[in-house]
Amino acid sequence: MVFRQSALRANLILRAEVFQAVRRFFIAADFLEVETPWRIPAPAPEAHIEAVPACGWFIHTSPELCMKRLLAAGYPRIFQICRCARNRERGDRHLPEFTLLEWYAAGWTYREMMAHCEALLLDVSRSLGRGDRLVFRGHAVDLAPPWHRLPVREAFERLAPVSMDDALARGRFDEMIGCVIEPRLGLEKPVFLHDYPAQCGALARLAPGDPSTAERFELYICGMELCNAFTELTDPREQRRRFEDEAARRAAAGLLAYPSPERFLEALEHMPPASGNAMGLDRLVMLFADTARIDDVVAFIPEEL
Repeated sequence: MVFRQSALRANLILRAEVFQAVRRFFIAADFLEVETPWRIPAPAPEAHIEAVPACGWFIHTSPELCMKRLLAAGYPRIFQICRCARNRERGDRHLPEFTLLEWYAAGWTYREMMAHCEALLLDVSRSLGRGDRLVFRGHAVDLAPPWHRLPVREAFERLAPVSMDDALARGRFDEMIGCVIEPRLGLEKPVFLHDYPAQCGALARLAPGDPSTAERFELYICGMELCNAFTELTDPREQRRRFEDEAARRAAAGLLAYPSPERFLEALEHMPPASGNAMGLDRLVMLFADTARIDDVVAFIPEEL
């Protein structure tokens, strides 16, 4: 019998080394590693993410809601490496079950979180003996900070055939980001794509003085999105309104209705100002393994179970 896993030994060893380096980095920075339930009664009602039903509840699409409740309970710096699931996601960069690194820091904004991302990836690279340079699919990427910071509106002006406002009005925003802008980001230096339109940041704080902009960023290296981060919204009334808007979008699209996450909304009243980040660790391993297929960095894929 031929085992696919036999050919993956080097990548699976690399995967373990990446995970160990990530843990060392956060422990050294005084973050507490936490573990939250993977089955929850009510996920955040995001219009473009589908949770997997599980015995009347749902497998979490990220540990976000429970981790924010820990912030509210007085834990100022926390991180978690956990398995998550999202329905109908499969491709060279997607699995329906995947590994997520998520972390939060009280008192930070998305600006401090950008700097922390730079430090994390550089530390992991050096731990692996790769230094300050990453080579992925023929592209040599300089990891030395500071990395490039590119506002979304400017990215549309420089890289897309339509403006950001036109793309939003025509329902083509995600298409332009995914098909036109994303492949051209981070080919020589990592890029933080930041300051998203307000309607594209359901859990993010709006920029002070600019309610049209959400304090959100995504990190891109060699055209691949690695993480999604916010300055967190901590106003429970505003968060409830946004959840209701997202639920309405889901209903209009004929998607499954979720219960309201009431205990999260109650806890939000006590949550301190903070920033949070969710990073796909499978994709991070892909970068260091120099492979374009997520199948090459996981021990099992759905098709062989």
